[in-house]
Amino acid sequence: MIESGRRYRARKPRRGDLPIATIAELAGVSPPTVSKVLNGRSGVGEQTRQRVEALLRDHGYRRRPDGGLMHSIEVVFHQMLPAIAMEILRGVQEVASTDDCAVGFTDVRPRMRAGLPWVEPLLLRQPTAVITVCSLVTAEHSEKFAASGIPFVVIDPVGDLFPTPTVGSNNWSGALAATRHLLDLGHRRIGVLTGPVKDLSARARLDGFRAALDYAGVPFDRKLERCGFFTFEDGQDLGGDLLALSEPPTAVVCGNDLQALGLYAAAHQAGLRIPHDLSVVGFDDIDQAAWLAPPLTTVRQPFAEMGATAARLALTLADGRPLPQERYELGTALVVRGSTAPPR
Repeated sequence: MIESGRRYRARKPRRGDLPIATIAELAGVSPPTVSKVLNGRSGVGEQTRQRVEALLRDHGYRRRPDGGLMHSIEVVFHQMLPAIAMEILRGVQEVASTDDCAVGFTDVRPRMRAGLPWVEPLLLRQPTAVITVCSLVTAEHSEKFAASGIPFVVIDPVGDLFPTPTVGSNNWSGALAATRHLLDLGHRRIGVLTGPVKDLSARARLDGFRAALDYAGVPFDRKLERCGFFTFEDGQDLGGDLLALSEPPTAVVCGNDLQALGLYAAAHQAGLRIPHDLSVVGFDDIDQAAWLAPPLTTVRQPFAEMGATAARLALTLADGRPLPQERYELGTALVVRGSTAPPR
């Protein structure tokens, strides 16, 4: 369900709008207990279940036409490339379909751009669980979902949201493999484009890059580092800065594929050929990576698996079962294509 054009109008309270936290207070139980009852999960005593179900009925919480409880996972995106978003949704759907659970899709960018809250409309819909792929998620957002008893899982968080469960990829090992690939080709003057310093994934990728140089005994030249955002524009601008140095790098590890696309443009403007004059490695393996000329060597993130893992965690929490850990990191894979070669 894409909501980029939807506007919420002020209206009078209706049945079903009473927060789960209030239902829990009236029933004398915790919000997670109400969530388990609402979603038909186990782990609740029969008398408690009947008491909570009576309150839910009184306040208009919906059921499916067959009499069962409605299950839904809401996936929240913000400024996400469509190809990546679809892969994550595919993973969520594969897991949710086996649990007779619907999947909703919300783009919160219009609301955030207008300065409107995005959590409250989700809470009103009372989904079984919420998965978010939004860099602007804060601990306060997590607390709101926890207070409402709605399981909340974050994919690729920017900061530490403990104890909120999070799913990401092993950015450190991915960057390590990318840099080692260039070192094995014979490169020693290697530049790096990074993302925002506050971003956990950006810091991990930079650390992996530096670790590879350390292992190889290659000193890191700070003049070859540029920090920006994960955008085409920053890849072009910051990459152009590196290529304009009196001693430019022979290879560059980019923070993501969009930065790599920008670096391709900067290299073209500088009259450099890839990989003859400059080797380039990206991160993500978006669809466009294989379409470039030459095709981009990059680190593949398992986006569908990340979505599936997040869905399994969300449904486990909705079932009232504890998770063995809060942070899950999935493996990455280096995909070698035509954008890397030994230095001249």
